[in-house]
Amino acid sequence: MPQYLTVGHLLGQLQDLDPDLPVRLAINPDFPFAHYVGAEVVVRDGKAYIADNGQEGYLPVGARDAFAWA
Repeated sequence: MPQYLTVGHLLGQLQDLDPDLPVRLAINPDFPFAHYVGAEVVVRDGKAYIADNGQEGYLPVGARDAFAWA
């Protein structure tokens, strides 16, 4: 996996998933929380940005462990 994710790499990882599966951002390994993903994509200065849309709560232990976040 490249250090900087591209739209193509992201699409490749998502293409086989159930399209109705909710998506969350996993943020900050020191205080692991799950955040909602914003619905809008903004392209500026050659990059695509997706905002978070608020915090859902603590990241589930299984997801935290999968990322190897203590």
